[in-house]
Amino acid sequence: MTINPDLQGRNYPAAEVYDVGREKIREFARAVKATHRAHFEVDAARSLGHGDLVAPPTFVIIVAQRADAQLIEDPESGIDFSRVVHADQRFVHHRPIVAGDRLVAELHVDGVRAMGGGAMITTRSEIFALTGGAAAGDSGGREAVATTTSSILVRGEGQ
Repeated sequence: MTINPDLQGRNYPAAEVYDVGREKIREFARAVKATHRAHFEVDAARSLGHGDLVAPPTFVIIVAQRADAQLIEDPESGIDFSRVVHADQRFVHHRPIVAGDRLVAELHVDGVRAMGGGAMITTRSEIFALTGGAAAGDSGGREAVATTTSSILVRGEGQ
């Protein structure tokens, strides 16, 4: 199946809420070898001005990849995940992620460029923390946390 060129400009709304817990932060920090005490000890995080444990900067990839899954699983995309090569990932942080955050991500397909029999697809995830009683579909009650930009190469047949 060919990559749908009409993907460019498509947006996928915030869907599933990701609840950031202390153990999730600790597990991720251990996995990426982040050793700062603020990832493991609440008192250390609070001494730096955070309300709770602070996540390592790359923790945001968990939420971004959940948003990317909407595109990959979209039957109209034409993407065969077995042919995907991750090409680039960038993060812009607006504020740290801390335990207790409830995060959602909106996915935007910013570029689709044909390359041989395949395509390079660039996406942007806008990640927000829900505030107050906000739910994923609400337009208010959100605070910007991070913007991630990802590029994937979907190899064509025979590549």
